[in-house]
Amino acid sequence: MKKIGFIDYFLDEWHANNYPKFIKDAVGDEFVVAYAYGEIDSPNGKTNREWADSFGVELLGTIDEVIEKSDVLIVLSPDHPERHWDLCQKPFRSGKRVYVDKTFAPSKKIAEDLVKLADENNTPFFSSSALRFSDELTTVGHDNIAFINSRGPGDFDTYSIHQIEPITVLMGSEATRVMAVGAGMHQTVVIEFKGGRSAVMSHYGWSGVDFNMTVSYADGSTAVLPAMSNSFPNFIKAMCDFFRTGEIKAAHEETVAIMGIIEAGNKAIANPGVWVEV
Repeated sequence: MKKIGFIDYFLDEWHANNYPKFIKDAVGDEFVVAYAYGEIDSPNGKTNREWADSFGVELLGTIDEVIEKSDVLIVLSPDHPERHWDLCQKPFRSGKRVYVDKTFAPSKKIAEDLVKLADENNTPFFSSSALRFSDELTTVGHDNIAFINSRGPGDFDTYSIHQIEPITVLMGSEATRVMAVGAGMHQTVVIEFKGGRSAVMSHYGWSGVDFNMTVSYADGSTAVLPAMSNSFPNFIKAMCDFFRTGEIKAAHEETVAIMGIIEAGNKAIANPGVWVEV
């Protein structure tokens, strides 16, 4: 049994609340969440102590203790990527295998600096949206894609990673510029890629629209992906395989590029109708 250590901004959040069961369902007792650290208590939920007691996890007072006791590490803080720079400093110097939850960094520069820190300390890590691992992305054709129309829930700031990650998996990481053509309750962004290719992604808040996309190819054919199925089960299996083997599941170059697209997209939404360079 390998022991996983959680490092989080605060522990009472959706990912920390669900990963322990997801991991058990995926790999049984091969990996178990044994230790946890939270920087602050949840502003609107359980204290870190209450969370740890409810999950049977040992709450530790420092990141150093989590690193020392754990075999592998998960840096969470999924809704506060601005904390990843600080929370990753010691894990990325540890040499242990680290998964960093989405969204990896609030800017391309911070993403590049985090990758450099991990590389300098021979620390293997990856970061990804779970949707990278959906069933549909493993079966749809990746070659000669000219255009993608993607749709999903939430807002751009928090949920864009879940559309941009699949778009980048399919179209590559050479995005050049971004423009917002909708804002407020109807956030729609155009992403332009090298070679005259493009993608349009729209957010529909919490109106019931789930993730789906239409992929158009240079020969005029299309593929409709009506859902992004089994994303979390497949992701958890991939993460545990990374912990087992050290095989990186999302190229760092792609992760950095995705952070650049998100950074440019947030700027574009503040200035609709204006192209923003990635």
